[in-house]
Amino acid sequence: MSERGSLRTRLELLAREVAKFGVVGGVGLVVNIVVSNLLWRYTDIPTVRAGLLATFVAILGNYIGFRHWTYRDRDKSGRTRELTLFLLFSAVGAVIETGVLYAATYGFGWNSPVQSNVFKILGIGIATLFRFWSYRTWVFKALPVQAAKTGPGPEGFLKQGRTEQVPRVGADSVQR
Repeated sequence: MSERGSLRTRLELLAREVAKFGVVGGVGLVVNIVVSNLLWRYTDIPTVRAGLLATFVAILGNYIGFRHWTYRDRDKSGRTRELTLFLLFSAVGAVIETGVLYAATYGFGWNSPVQSNVFKILGIGIATLFRFWSYRTWVFKALPVQAAKTGPGPEGFLKQGRTEQVPRVGADSVQR
C-alpha cells in the first residue's frame, strides 16, 4: 500500500474512532446534564458537588460504551489495569470539568441555572479533549500490528506474548 493510501486509511480509522467516541460522549453528556439539573433542582446539594456527582454517573455509563463499542477491538488482556487507568484519567477529567464550574460559581458568582449549565458544558468540552487523548493513548491501547494480524492458530501464540515457534500441522507438513 502506498504512503498516501496508508495515511488515508489511518485518517478514516481515526475519524471512525472520533465519531464513536463522540456518540458515547454525547450520551454521557446528556446523562451528565440531566443528572446535574435534577440534583440542582430537587436537592440541597451545592452546585459544584452536584455537578461532580453527575459526572461520576456519566463516567460509569461511558466506560461501558467505550469498552464494548468504541474500543471493542482493542486489547482486552488487562481489564484491572484498564479500569484503574480509566478511573484515574476520568477523575483528572472530572477535576478539569468541575474546576471550570467551580471557578464560575465561586470565583465569579455565576450560579444561575443557565450559567451553571453553560459552564458545566464548557468544562465537559475541555475535559473531553483530555479524556480522548488519555483513553486512546493509555487506557484502550491498540494491539500491536503483528498481534492484530495474527488470528487463531499457531501464529496466535504471538498474540498471547509467546515467542516460541510452533510448527504448522496441515496437509503441507504431513509426510506420506
